[in-house]
Formats: sequence, C-alpha cells, structure tokens
Amino acid sequence: MEYAERFAGLKLKEEPLILGIESSCDETAAAVVRGRKLLSNVILSSAAEQAKYGGVVPEIASRAHTDAIDAAVHGALEQAGIEKKELDAVAVTYGAGLLGALLVGLSFAKSFAYSLGVPLIAVDHIRGHMAAAYLADPLLEPPFVTLLASGGHTAVLYTKSYTEFEILGSTRDDAAGEAFDKAARVLGLPYPGGPNIERLAREGRACIEFPKMFKGNGFDFSYSGLKTAVINYCHNKEQKGEEYSRADVAASFQSAACDVLAERAVAAAERCGCKTVAAGGGVIANGYLREKLQRACAAKGIRCVLPEKKYCTDNAAMIASEGLVRYRARDFADLSVNACAHIPLGRKGKQ
Repeated sequence: MEYAERFAGLKLKEEPLILGIESSCDETAAAVVRGRKLLSNVILSSAAEQAKYGGVVPEIASRAHTDAIDAAVHGALEQAGIEKKELDAVAVTYGAGLLGALLVGLSFAKSFAYSLGVPLIAVDHIRGHMAAAYLADPLLEPPFVTLLASGGHTAVLYTKSYTEFEILGSTRDDAAGEAFDKAARVLGLPYPGGPNIERLAREGRACIEFPKMFKGNGFDFSYSGLKTAVINYCHNKEQKGEEYSRADVAASFQSAACDVLAERAVAAAERCGCKTVAAGGGVIANGYLREKLQRACAAKGIRCVLPEKKYCTDNAAMIASEGLVRYRARDFADLSVNACAHIPLGRKGKQ
C-alpha cells in the first residue's frame, strides 16, 4: 500500500496542527500552524555565508541545511508549545529550487511524517508564496487576483479557488527578482540584490528613462530590456568617463520594475471583476512596490492583501499555509515523491 493511501479515510480536523518545512534555497525554515493561525516561524539562514561568493552556492546551501534542519524543526515545535506527537500532518517544499537543498528538507520531512504516522504533504514553492496571503488575512477567500513576483516567476493570476488558478499574464523572459539581482550586480551591490537596490534607491531620484513594460497586449511582463538598459547606461557612462548617480540608477530601475507590476495587477482585477488583490513572492517585500500597489488598489476601490515582509521571502509559514489547503483537499503524498528543481507555473500534480 502506498503511504498516501493509508489516509484515504482519514477524518479531517477543522484546525489541524501542520508542520511546514522549507529548504529550497539558502533558508532552512520550519513553522507550525493550527488551521490558519500561525504558532511559530523559525528561519536559519546561510545568506551571510553565501554573500561571500556573490550569490548562492548550491553545495554550501545543502550543507547548511543538513546542519540546521533538526534545530529549525524542533525550534518551531518548541516555539509553538506543542509536542511532535500532536502534529496532524507534515508539509514540505518539494520544488522548485536547488535540488540538493530540496532533498535535505524533503528527506527529513518524509522520515518525520513516517515516524509519526501522519500524512506527508508535498508543496510547490510558488503555491506557498501565493498561500502567504492567507497568513495576512485568515478570512481571505477566492476568487481574487494574485500578483506573484519572485526570483523565478513574475505573473498575474486569477485565483479561482483554493487549489485552482488561471495565468492571466507572465514574464516573457526574466523574472522581476532576477532583474533586481542583475541590476544590483551592475551597480556593485552585494548579495542579496533586492534589499540593497531598495536601500540605495532611497538616496536617489527616479529621473532616468528606463523601459517599463512589454509593449504587447494583456498582462505580460518583460524585464530583459530593462536589465539591458541599466547595464548599457552604466557601461556607457563609465566608458566615456562620465560621472553618474548610482542612487538615481537604483531609484529609476526600481520605479520601472515595480510600477508595471502594480498597474497590471489592478488592471487584471478590474478585468476579472475582483475586489481583492493579493500578492506573494520575495519582490513583494520591496517597500516601494508595496506602497505603489496599495495606492493603485485604493484608487480603484480594491482591497489589497499583502503578507508581512518576512512572509514574502522564503519561509516555512507559507509552506504550512499551503499545507492546510492541500490537507483539506486530501492531497497527500507518497514517500516516493521526488524533489524537483523546476516546476512550470500552473503545472498540476507532483513527480
């Protein structure tokens, strides 16, 4: 009998205790929810170590997860004030991300769930980012429009139900978070690029004309041209020996990258007749974007649901939140579930 089949007749609890585990990149994280109430959230990051190399080194990340996973999980249980035997399910990121890093969290979760005799729930990292909105508003119910902006994906989604969404528009090339990292590198800013771009932008003015969006119809995005424009601007100034303001470049890039995100999310909500826009993904932690999105929504009488900044970047609280969605849908995983480095946006099912 497959492991998931053991729970075919499981009587579901209204507010189950779910442990979430996240290890897709450089954060080793664990969290516990009781229904939609967050009881604990522990993050042990190796970002400082990765910064020495200008970005995430997969082997270093995997070793860091191996060292930290047990402490993160037991720290989350202690912070929540519960015993592991009280858990009703274990949710874990199975993809997308660094394969070695994912395997650490997934292997731990499999053995932990099996030892407790509780369901294992395999969570798509991107759906975790989307589910962070339920942490911001436990009463949030579909349908609504979701703005997804991370290092790997940029899209506007029509969230039809807790388990189904329609892609209204996505990036034609680079993701927003990827563009932030590349622009930061050109400006000589350390890893991670996004927060450092935001800090530098506060000292400058958005006075440089950079391309803001894909010129086609619909709700698609394009960041390749913006990235190239920033690179060319800085290189041309340097080759001519001309001085320029790095702060102005950062502010102008941030404006060009973020304005279109807010504009198209609100336009999508109007098109779909939705009165709520939610957001998720690491780029949503950007203060300029948050303010821009809130103002754009307010101008159209649309409610804006933004997770706290700490739940926009990688964390296990969002994995536990999506775990609750999967628990209620009885979407349990077998112990044979594999880690998956790449998961196309909108793909259904697990490998």
